[in-house]
Amino acid sequence: MFVLTRELRFGVMGCAGIAVNSVIPGIHQSRTGKVAAIASRDIGKAQETAAKLDIARAYGSYEELIEDDDIDAIYIPLPNHLHMEWSIRAMEAGKHVLCEKPIALNAEEAQRMADTSRSTGVHLAEAFMYRHHPRYSRIKEIISSGEIGELRGIHGVFTFNNAADTTNVRYRKEWGGGSLYDVGCYPISAARMILGTEPEAATVQALISPEHDHVDMMAAGILEFPGNVALTFDCGMWAAFRNSLEVLGTEGRIEVPSAFLIKDARILIHSEAGTREEPQEMLNQYALQADEFARAVWGEKCSQFGPSDAVANMKAIDACLESAYTKQRVLVRQ
Repeated sequence: MFVLTRELRFGVMGCAGIAVNSVIPGIHQSRTGKVAAIASRDIGKAQETAAKLDIARAYGSYEELIEDDDIDAIYIPLPNHLHMEWSIRAMEAGKHVLCEKPIALNAEEAQRMADTSRSTGVHLAEAFMYRHHPRYSRIKEIISSGEIGELRGIHGVFTFNNAADTTNVRYRKEWGGGSLYDVGCYPISAARMILGTEPEAATVQALISPEHDHVDMMAAGILEFPGNVALTFDCGMWAAFRNSLEVLGTEGRIEVPSAFLIKDARILIHSEAGTREEPQEMLNQYALQADEFARAVWGEKCSQFGPSDAVANMKAIDACLESAYTKQRVLVRQ
């Protein structure tokens, strides 16, 4: 039986939907974490959210939150253009930071955040919750076993339709809006994680919408990896919902029907022998993320996905965005 000997006390910066509906409940369900405070620039909203989610303290400014000595770590679900500023301010105040994806607007911002993490000695992680589910370790085991042969490619998709909500922060270009930032980052990070290497070049075609402040509402592309392996992907905020990943080999393929938002935990392995289904436990990915974060903070294990991983992911996204807007193949900065 697991016995809690200590807990990581989180402060949440903002009342975004991802925080209220997923991350805060996940931290509450984790073995290691507790949400002790929440802040909003609207104190009434902070108090309402705190009461709803059983959070002890509510603040009317982000500054008050990072000055709270009873907070160990800050979770940041603010609009993308605020990630760097408030992550750095929190880290400089001695707080560990779990920042929503994408960690920043570009690799330069992400590097500044990584440098601050190093200089202050606090932990910084990007909140890709799906990576913490054990099915991805199992996928890598299957690949390593040779069951599907040599890898030939990865295909990932993540789309949804929210285009009618034209006031959404996802549709503010200067705030880091667009589908590559919002959902394209998932298959990009997954391919990097599975392959264990960094992409070399990107070619992306995008639907740029004047109705949505000229952000990419849909994007489809290819990321070239070493060894003549590629990720093909599409992402969008103006299309029917999809959320899947496929790993293709010379002798078979692995299908992940619910790759990022977990509604179906199965892994399907297709080969010449037929199709084998491996059920996986329906675990709360947000709780797993909180536990991994806490253990990295406490030095109990090395983080699988530290600041350098976040910088590398932003380099890939930078190249995809440049390709989408210039309609050219773009090399990924190494």
